[in-house]
Amino acid sequence: MPRPYGRRLIAAIAAALAFVGLPATPAQAAEPVEHIVNGTFDTGTEPWWSTMPISATDGELCAEVPAGTAEPWDASLGHNSIPLADGAAYRLAFTARADTPITVRANVQLNEEPWTTVLSREVALTTEPQTFTFEFTSDIDSTNGTFTLQLGGSDDAWTFCMDDVSLTSDGDVQPGPDGPDQLQNGDFSDGMTGWFSYGTTDTGVADGRLCATVPGGLENPWDAGVGQNDITLIEGESYTLSFSASGDPGVTVRANVQLNEEPWTSFLAREIELTPQMQRFEYTFTATADTEHAQFVFHLGGDAAEHRFCLDDASLIGGEEEPPYVPDTGPRVRVNQVGYLPHGPKNATLVTDATEALSWELKNADGEVVASGETTPRGTDAASGQNVHTVDFSSYTTPGTGYTLVADGETSYPFDISADLYDRLRSDALQFFYIQRSGIEIDGDLVGEEYARPAGHLGVAPNKGDTDVPCQPGVCDYRLDVRGGWYDAGDHGKYVVNGGIATYQLLSAFERTKNAASGFGGAELGDGTLRIPERDNGVPDILDEARWELEFLMRMQVPEGEPLAGMAHHKIHDRNWTGLPLQPEDDPEVRELHPPSTAATLNLAATTAQCARLFAPYDKEFADKCLKSAKRAWQAAKEHPDLLADPADGNGGGSYSDGDVSDEFYWAAVELYLTTGEQTYLTELRASPHHTGQVFSPTGFGWASTAALGRLDLATVPNGLPAEELKRIRDSVVEAADGYLETIEDEAYGLPLPGSRNNYFWGSNSNIINNVIVIATAYDLTGERKYQAGALQGMDYIFGRNALNHSYVTGWGEKSPQNQHSRIFGHQLDPDLPNPPSGSLAGGANAALEDPYAAKLLAGCAPQFCYVDHIESYATNEVAINWNSALAWIASFLADQGDGRPLQPGECEVEYVQHGTWDDGFTAQVTVTNTGSQPIDGWSLRWAWTGGQKAGDAWLAEITQTGAWVEAANLSHNRVIAPGASKTFGFLATTTGGAAPVPGLFTLNGKACR
Repeated sequence: MPRPYGRRLIAAIAAALAFVGLPATPAQAAEPVEHIVNGTFDTGTEPWWSTMPISATDGELCAEVPAGTAEPWDASLGHNSIPLADGAAYRLAFTARADTPITVRANVQLNEEPWTTVLSREVALTTEPQTFTFEFTSDIDSTNGTFTLQLGGSDDAWTFCMDDVSLTSDGDVQPGPDGPDQLQNGDFSDGMTGWFSYGTTDTGVADGRLCATVPGGLENPWDAGVGQNDITLIEGESYTLSFSASGDPGVTVRANVQLNEEPWTSFLAREIELTPQMQRFEYTFTATADTEHAQFVFHLGGDAAEHRFCLDDASLIGGEEEPPYVPDTGPRVRVNQVGYLPHGPKNATLVTDATEALSWELKNADGEVVASGETTPRGTDAASGQNVHTVDFSSYTTPGTGYTLVADGETSYPFDISADLYDRLRSDALQFFYIQRSGIEIDGDLVGEEYARPAGHLGVAPNKGDTDVPCQPGVCDYRLDVRGGWYDAGDHGKYVVNGGIATYQLLSAFERTKNAASGFGGAELGDGTLRIPERDNGVPDILDEARWELEFLMRMQVPEGEPLAGMAHHKIHDRNWTGLPLQPEDDPEVRELHPPSTAATLNLAATTAQCARLFAPYDKEFADKCLKSAKRAWQAAKEHPDLLADPADGNGGGSYSDGDVSDEFYWAAVELYLTTGEQTYLTELRASPHHTGQVFSPTGFGWASTAALGRLDLATVPNGLPAEELKRIRDSVVEAADGYLETIEDEAYGLPLPGSRNNYFWGSNSNIINNVIVIATAYDLTGERKYQAGALQGMDYIFGRNALNHSYVTGWGEKSPQNQHSRIFGHQLDPDLPNPPSGSLAGGANAALEDPYAAKLLAGCAPQFCYVDHIESYATNEVAINWNSALAWIASFLADQGDGRPLQPGECEVEYVQHGTWDDGFTAQVTVTNTGSQPIDGWSLRWAWTGGQKAGDAWLAEITQTGAWVEAANLSHNRVIAPGASKTFGFLATTTGGAAPVPGLFTLNGKACR
């Protein structure tokens, strides 16, 4: 029995057996009942209503739709007084046409707040009459329903006509028992959300039903089950449980409503005899205790033969409506709850009704006032709907812990002022990836026993495994070993396009240390800096972690000799969605390879090209393997440039579809050029519209918008572009950063994301961080303080300076997420499982509310309030590798900033000239000039090479090399460089055949030279 449920179900057996009763009689079919009056319009237009002129002629209703309506509902017509009954089946039919082809929307919905829809369909009209038919099941009870056609949103006027409207139900429906439905997603319109399963196989949702195969020969009924947890019951209240179910072949199962913790009280237990045909069952019981932790579960085991169980339209009606959700936002003074660097910007936001400036005080841990001033009124913030003021206390620079900010009678959460504020965040954010690994035992000695688990998806029962995976039917006739990699997010899927950007950002975080003055030679990302099994192997740990995914990405490449050889399969995941929680080793679903795609292939090409240059100093064999894979992928993508992932391919995993892969072509060409220096790739990237176009959007880059990755790398990774072209590339990054700084200034919460509702979408936190990365890159390019300050301030939102007063990184801040959507980190559903590890980034505010839990709880929320820390809210609170990779990149940058003062450049200039090159080497001469006013007594010049260059014989300097980093030190006779004087040395070097451009950064005695 799987770990999540075994202990609880076994403890409840005795109570369940005591309540076994007779099965309910299945509901009998009834004649359909019509709910539309005058659907043929033979008696005019009554009782139909409209917001525009309508008329009935020859038995047809027509409406003149005005031009220029902004929203679909701005021009509507409909029919009220539709009775809606939870669980009742309906059939809507009508004939309609338009005088011009157009798409409208038909809704059946509640005719009062909150305007809940039970049916919403787009209807594509032509000039010829068409008949449209829709069948649906209501999930609400009301006598105040309405059928509405939303016709607005067009710039032009047009005419709509319809006839023969019918809306019937199976019987004379009446609203069911009073009270709310205590089950969520009972019609499975949102897949397996809210439901768990264990001991079954091939479990998933198809055709609106949850179905599971139950193995034969299980000893006990409770050895397999399907159900839902965290149900609220009130002592003395009556509840009606109803559902439709089938068993093929016929089988007897047990339905239970019971307490899901000691003393395991049973409130209802029934044996039900199922047949291959769906039957409706209904039971009423009275709760004998108050609880928020009841469980509805079917015990499905104990039968000698295998059977297929299916469930639909489940509801548990009764109890009380939950009070409106009001988030706990704590004090009205919103700060970065982690803290501030001593010499960095320090800003906060005050929520207040006041319109005039107010006084503020900064207090230390002893309650003493150490700074004071006045707030700046900002009016109503669009993203939060709040009237706010801002506070700037940047002038205070004294380090300390336990500071608070006081204004308008409110005291903020405590925070620190410290130069080492973010040091641990760097390792925390990166540690997430090891715990998210597939195909390896997670060692509790490294990361804590709560995160220890067996290897998942290696073919050990009940896993079907990733070592011998077939394609979806009809996709291919081979099988692949695609073990390893990272689980993408809250599910067990592995996706090449999302793995691509996540891998890129880990590799980029390391590559930045070779080219940015504040990267300090990569020491903080070196070997032995992470708690992973590969530590102390001579390779920087962040590269080891990225390799775990790179190996998987290359395994997803179509083998030689097969159709589409060299392309990459888009993804691998379970055939059907699984429930929460579910540890990887307990996943019983069949795994499948999905069709290759151009986007996935180019992600593979880009990341393996990046791999080739970064691994070359440490593991030439692996670097060569990466480059071979990159070139194969590039060529395959050129031969198949338009193989796009199917947006509808989403059962069991996300689709990750992308209709435009021109940005991936650009990114891959850039990475191949930077690694090889070859003219072919330079020609390709120059031909791309993205090379000169705008690649930085206000809402940031992401897995589907990767041109910015190519632009950032061209700007920062040493390459052979002409100086004028390189300047244009770098200027474009700085200009984008300037735009994000303007947004920070405009937003009262100080984040680089415009406050429009459309800008708060799925994974918004990662897009915010990606905009901060652009600002940070501008600082690396220019050394200008405003970009360092902008990057620091831009992260305040993530750590609590937001409308919810909530840090979005687990373990960082006074109030941080604990219940992100994840099958692995399922503590909220099972106390035996852990919360997400420290350093896990939540997806963040999502105004679209694309999961049922958030949609019900947060309806009508202002954008920054569209978030809830609950495991069921995957649209606002999931974890994902591409979100944590953004956090890891910026965490490394933040930790590098020390006390927040910009680095002071050294007083030196360096000229590096290659005098001769050959197939596998070159000779170079380096001249160091002292531009200061004091002599340099003893010098050490340091730089990093792009790929696998190795220093050999040297003259006039002693040269040593560790990995990519080279250090040239003076000899005894040339140790002093007088002001204005120079010293020259030279060396021979070998190459691995790739690009060998002039290094981008030289440091003399630890300070960057020009």
